[in-house]
Amino acid sequence: MRLSRYFLPVLKETPSEAQIVSHRLMLRAGLIKQASAGIYSWLPFGYKVLRRIEQIVHEEQIRAGHLPMLMPTIQSADLWRESGRYDAYGAEMLRITDRHDRDMLFTPTAEELITDIFRAHVTSYKDLPLTMYQIQWKFRDEIRPRFGVMRGREFYMKDGYNFDLTKEDALHAYNRHLVSYLRTYERMGLQAIPMRADSGPIGGDDTHEFLVLAETGESEVFYDSEITDLRFGDREIDYDDRAQCQGVLEEFTSRYARTDETHDPELFAKIPAERQRVARGIEVGQIFYFGTKYSEPMGAMVDDGKGNRVPVHMGSHGIGVSRLVGAIIEASHDDKGIVWPEGVTPFHVGIVNLKQGDAACDGACEGLYKAFVAKGLEPLYDDREERAGAKFATMDLIGLPWRITVGPRGLGAGVVELTCRRTGASEELSPEAAVARVAGIYAPHM
Repeated sequence: MRLSRYFLPVLKETPSEAQIVSHRLMLRAGLIKQASAGIYSWLPFGYKVLRRIEQIVHEEQIRAGHLPMLMPTIQSADLWRESGRYDAYGAEMLRITDRHDRDMLFTPTAEELITDIFRAHVTSYKDLPLTMYQIQWKFRDEIRPRFGVMRGREFYMKDGYNFDLTKEDALHAYNRHLVSYLRTYERMGLQAIPMRADSGPIGGDDTHEFLVLAETGESEVFYDSEITDLRFGDREIDYDDRAQCQGVLEEFTSRYARTDETHDPELFAKIPAERQRVARGIEVGQIFYFGTKYSEPMGAMVDDGKGNRVPVHMGSHGIGVSRLVGAIIEASHDDKGIVWPEGVTPFHVGIVNLKQGDAACDGACEGLYKAFVAKGLEPLYDDREERAGAKFATMDLIGLPWRITVGPRGLGAGVVELTCRRTGASEELSPEAAVARVAGIYAPHM
């Protein structure tokens, strides 16, 4: 993409309403624009990041054996009355009435709707286990929406639902999700710590939240510092192998890590003092096992193979896709702007032409642009008639991981400058070597 043809409305000044880093930088770097309180338009640059994150979530869900689908954003209140949640959910639910005076609601979550789909089509244990998920817009009418996409009213979310014959089977689905989430977050350049949490309005006894440590986090967290040394890495997992999934879960949950809602001071005190940590965290996902909470009242029953009709055991599993954009920025920025991890960057490399209109510089930039495209990478070429300082400031603000600077002096020596956004380190390479270096960096992410 050539910047002269792109819509990237960067701001020099920080909007007064932005209180935290991610909100400030998302507005300044042209990712979003507020439409109303807690509701945002996703501009082209932000939309690309959103889609990168969504793609990683899809890939890891499918890798774990889960089936993508799509449910509507508007649900009938009758389903929620069946489960008993319609009146219990609270004022966060946006309740509406259609022209026929039927009670409807804008989806905050979809346990009832997916249970209705299941009970209409599945009658036998032979069709289990089954896990389906969607990535869809949700709405929760926050009383005080703030912090940009971190606490908005409309948000983009992956929500998945498992159906199993027994509690043991459903807990394996729980473990499988925990493992797949660890891989998902690491691919985004994040360390998301699974912490024992409160189930809230979803219900159930078993639940873990995934939190990214950040000063602006809304939750207070208590943890053993050893947990921050753990990495999922590139290990291969057989998601049907219960022992293997259980082993990974024990590895990542055996050390103390809890939100303030479930914090146990006595257990925490048993950790050596030098390893006790109190910080703040941003929730980016949560998994639940809630047994037959929805299947029993809604009649989601199957034949168990022994002549009995039994309610299925269920769980739900969410990832805040739009919230992750803000969380990544909170975890990865500096005083110049965003620093995107390679796995989620909207463009793989920025090309800065220091002398627009110079035949040699223009030709070299065009050559680099075409070479990256040929390798399946997306470059952002700053071909504007702007001074060099403005071009560098824009590149630093929008945070592309790698930048190639092309100028007359370097080309005279047959080189361009390759700069790492995270470290600021630069090196001079031939154009061909620069392309090969960047392509090699992204090879594991492609």
